[in-house]
Amino acid sequence: LKPMFQLRDMQVLFTCSYISAKLSGSNSRCSGRVEVFHSGQWGTVCDDSWDTKDAEVVCRQVGCGRAVSAPQSAHFGQGNGQIWLDNVNCLGNETYLIGCAHNGLRKHDCGHSEDAGVVCEVRLVDGSSPCSGRVESGGLPQRSVGTVCDDSWDTNDAQVVCRQVGCGHAVSAPQSAHFGQGSGQIWLDDVQCSGSETYLIGCAHNGLGKHNCLHAKDAGVVCEENSVRLSGSNSRCSGRVEVFHSGQWGTVCDDSWDTKDAEVVCRQVGCGRAVSAPQSAHFGQGSGQIWLDNVNCSGSETYLIGCAHNGLGTHNCGHAEDAGVVCEGKNTSDFIFRATPAIHFIYDYVHFKNV
Repeated sequence: LKPMFQLRDMQVLFTCSYISAKLSGSNSRCSGRVEVFHSGQWGTVCDDSWDTKDAEVVCRQVGCGRAVSAPQSAHFGQGNGQIWLDNVNCLGNETYLIGCAHNGLRKHDCGHSEDAGVVCEVRLVDGSSPCSGRVESGGLPQRSVGTVCDDSWDTNDAQVVCRQVGCGHAVSAPQSAHFGQGSGQIWLDDVQCSGSETYLIGCAHNGLGKHNCLHAKDAGVVCEENSVRLSGSNSRCSGRVEVFHSGQWGTVCDDSWDTKDAEVVCRQVGCGRAVSAPQSAHFGQGSGQIWLDNVNCSGSETYLIGCAHNGLGTHNCGHAEDAGVVCEGKNTSDFIFRATPAIHFIYDYVHFKNV
């Protein structure tokens, strides 16, 4: 019987090692409250014994480079539901958080006021989507977050950041604190990436903390992943809703589609308030993937992908049900760098300059 029990133990470990993790409660994809998925639901991690070695594993697992800090005491807000892990004790070299030592799933003596969080080396802040914003980097080993100066900043540099934070290709590399000025340290200046580097810190630069910049020159990026655009209309602020994911644009099914959903889209593309939420391919049928179905926004979300939905690519629709929006059409200069497809970006940039 002993070999059988050993085999069963090995199988359990193998199954658990693929429990996924995500970061919530932040406007950055690479910082937030740590949540793990188990038995069909997301739950949090208690901060007992939580430190940067644990954060290191999480940051690597979610594709966000090195850990900068390991906030405790529900720094990113309290979660709800299950608390899956407590007394996590990672060495720092584990592939998955679930592979670290811990009390066992659901064994804890915590409340959600003790939910653990992480801040990873590179994050995007104050953008219109999880994949755009001001670039902030950890100045290891000091473990504090600072910005990047825009001297020599270009799309090769942005390409590395977008890939590092798991957001696909770079669309643009905004300069001059386009996403607002950061605070504290400026860690990098004169960054010169070839575009093939794995981490921003691996690109040529002046050295950590060596710069001649102010925060008015904070660098940003706009990446493709989870971006939103409006198509099938001669207006920038109305059209068929399309989302970019896994290297391709796809549509949104109109099941449960309403003005709360449209409100989020209109705000994300910089077009003010929603006027209506047309259904039944009002702006023509799209092609290829249908990425979202049964979208259910409260209306206060920052980006469409943050609303409740069936899951990316999970739907029971055809393109005859493609959803659309009509927005008020307030023109904001933010849209110049936040437009998502490159061709629309170039068009709107030229158009804006000539207005």
